[in-house]
Amino acid sequence: MTVILVLSTFIVFLLIDHFFSKKHVVRIAVQPVAAAPRESVPRLQPSMVGGFQVPENLRFHPGHTWALSESPSLVRVGVDDFASKLVGKIERLSLPQRGQWIRQGQKLLSIYRDGAKVDMVSPIEGSVADVNDAVVQNPELARKDPYGEGWLVTVQSPDAKTNFRNLMGGALARWWTEEASSRLQRRVPAALGALAQDGGVAMDNLTAQLPEQNWTELTREFFLS
Repeated sequence: MTVILVLSTFIVFLLIDHFFSKKHVVRIAVQPVAAAPRESVPRLQPSMVGGFQVPENLRFHPGHTWALSESPSLVRVGVDDFASKLVGKIERLSLPQRGQWIRQGQKLLSIYRDGAKVDMVSPIEGSVADVNDAVVQNPELARKDPYGEGWLVTVQSPDAKTNFRNLMGGALARWWTEEASSRLQRRVPAALGALAQDGGVAMDNLTAQLPEQNWTELTREFFLS
C-alpha cells in the first residue's frame, strides 16, 4: 500500500513538473525577439578623375552616357559628369517617348543651347520604360545632378547582359575619363585653369565662352554623334 502511495505521489509530481515545464517553454516561444539592427548601406563616393566624377557602380558608353542595372532587364540611363560640364547651361532636352525602342550607340536625346543642338547616344538597347519628366521640365537637373535626380530614362533591355559587355567600368572608365579630360584641355586651352579650380574639380560650364559653331563641333566630337 505504501509503495502504491509513493508511486502515486511520484506520478503526481511528474505531471506537475511536466505541466509547468511546458508552460515555461510556451512562454519562451511566444516571447517576441528583437530584430537585429540593420546595417546602413554605405553610399558610394565617386572617384574624381581629371576634374570629373566617375562613380564605381556605373558603366559608361564612350559617348559619355551611363547605365545602371536595377534588375536583370531594367536599366537606368543618364549623361555623365563630363558631358554635363561640357554642355553647360541647357535650354531644352528632347527625350524618347515611353515604349520607344532605342539602340545601343544610336541617338538617345537631343540637347539645345543658344539655338544650337547636339545629340547623345544610348548606352543600352531596349524599350523605354519610363522618362524623367522632372528633368524635361528642368534640364538643369541633368547638369547639376547627372548621377542622381538628373537621370534621363529607364529601359527594359532584354539583352542587357550583352549590352553591358560593351560598356566601360572601373579602371578602364577612369583611364578613359582622364584621357577625355586631357584631350579637352588640348582642344580648349582655357579649360586648363577651369579644371584646376577647387582642387581639381571641373567648373559647371567649361565651354561657356566658345562660339556656337565651335561648341557644336566640340560636343559632337566627344559625344560621338
